[in-house]
Amino acid sequence: MSQQNIRNFCIIAHIDHGKSTLADRFLELTKTVEDRKMKAQLLDQMDLERERGITIKLQPAKMNYSLNDENYILNLIDTPGHVDFAYEVSRSLAAVEGAILLVDATQGIQAQTLANLYFAMEQDLVIVPVINKIDMPNAMVSEVSKEIKDLLGTNEDEIIKISAKTGENVSSVLEEVIKKVPAPQGEKDKPLRALIFDSYFDSYKGVIAQVRIVDGKINQGDEIYFVQTKSKSDIIELGVITPELEKTNFLQAGDIGYIATGLKEVGKCRVGDTITKYESVFKDEKEIEKIIQALPGYKEVSPTVFASIFPINGDDYPELRDGLEKLKLNDASLSFEVESSTALGRGFKCGFLGMLHLEIISERLTREYDMNLVITTPSVAYKIKKTTDEEIMIFSPADMPDPGQIQEIQEPWAKLEILLPKNRIGAVMKLAENSRGIYQSTDFLSQDRVILKYEIPLINIIVDFYDNLKSVSSGFASMNYESVGFIKGDLVKLDILVAEERVEAFSRIVPRDQSQEEGKRIVNKLKDVIPRQNFAIALQAAISGKIIARATISPFRKDVTAKLYGGDVSRKRKLLEKQKKGKKKMKSFGKVDIPQEAFLGILKNR
Repeated sequence: MSQQNIRNFCIIAHIDHGKSTLADRFLELTKTVEDRKMKAQLLDQMDLERERGITIKLQPAKMNYSLNDENYILNLIDTPGHVDFAYEVSRSLAAVEGAILLVDATQGIQAQTLANLYFAMEQDLVIVPVINKIDMPNAMVSEVSKEIKDLLGTNEDEIIKISAKTGENVSSVLEEVIKKVPAPQGEKDKPLRALIFDSYFDSYKGVIAQVRIVDGKINQGDEIYFVQTKSKSDIIELGVITPELEKTNFLQAGDIGYIATGLKEVGKCRVGDTITKYESVFKDEKEIEKIIQALPGYKEVSPTVFASIFPINGDDYPELRDGLEKLKLNDASLSFEVESSTALGRGFKCGFLGMLHLEIISERLTREYDMNLVITTPSVAYKIKKTTDEEIMIFSPADMPDPGQIQEIQEPWAKLEILLPKNRIGAVMKLAENSRGIYQSTDFLSQDRVILKYEIPLINIIVDFYDNLKSVSSGFASMNYESVGFIKGDLVKLDILVAEERVEAFSRIVPRDQSQEEGKRIVNKLKDVIPRQNFAIALQAAISGKIIARATISPFRKDVTAKLYGGDVSRKRKLLEKQKKGKKKMKSFGKVDIPQEAFLGILKNR
């Protein structure tokens, strides 16, 4: 088919605005999937996606469609909507020429909708605005149309109103994509250049790269070369994604498809790399790099949340390493490095884009690789400037130097945008200020909806800010954030002692003026979750050895004087003193077992 009849596009939207449902209707309308194989959320391949009702991984699908007696190939990429998976969206946008901007008629434009729209505009993509869920009783079609019109500067008649659930007017969306989205630019006669926008590991075919062919043509059996990693491989298989893998003999400029590389070493095939042919005329690798200009690829993503992952059984360490390497191939935003702990053995210090990202990765390791894991309390990175002017980065309070060696501590801050109805402004502003947010501005998106802008410490966002925001706004507010770098703060390390022993997993870096309140909160929380023993357990919060908060778990009490029936009171006192000495001795040898829920419990601020 002519390259002029190919359309590459993706769907961008906030979480739960109907992306996967619209993709289902496209697959039905184009008869890409047989009726007997059709099911809801077809492009959400993972069990986790189906259970939670969210898209985690981008997923391409090739569709054939006929309009005005002319046949077209439509290459769709379904993208996630949650802020933690924004990197997936950015990779999808680099592989297409157009984007459907999908907005829920019952909710209007949300924070992540705006963020994804700005991503698309940076890539100069053609935007097709669509309003979904017009069949809902509480749909605000005219209000949402006005929001989109003001945002994009389009005419209202250019905004397509649909119901992805019932299929109403969905065909108009495909027709608009064909009319508006330009055909891919690229020359079949030029040397091959293919952009890897996603990849995963297959036990039989090795690493499978999902690619956009920018220039040239690739045939079954060709030898390929990876420009960044300087690796070579023979093609085991290539084809298109329908969304099942469908083998073809070749792919050419403008196509989106897959290449099974046969590689067993996952590090040789990186997302964002450029694939070209390793032909006889290019036998010198330096010659290849002179002739083939590498595609821009993707910027390196910076993790915002750090946690350490250890296998419960130390012998599972190699399996954990393999599992993380394969997940990194499938999720380029995951980062990890080897870590060793005297208490937990060998494991990995991992970087994530947010708490949901951490949760999904740990769940995938458990399910897909059958791992039993211990995950430490998540934290952020801090920059420490020592008195010697040396700067170091720490990822855990346990790594913090002695207070006497510290000149200043810098913590990561973020630019936060909250989109909400104007009648919820008071409650949301109070929440942001209680979370150390610094107010920047208020912008009106429409008469009734505003965007509040704050700068706020990243640690205050990642823990439970999103849950609290949904609570105080009755579910009407949405948020998006991006890192703005490190800012100096008056911070201290808060140590927690259980039975006079410091427990590093409970240590936190907190603002000095909030340290006493935070210390009280943690010891009181621990008092509720640590089981009682036969001796009293002291729970203490300390800064530089000075105790600032304390709670005591009272011991089980046995009445040792019950057997006495009269006599001098000194007999009773003698037995109580003997018991007291026994408890003291037990305390010095006793070990306090701290349950796993205690580690998770203190993570929540309230």
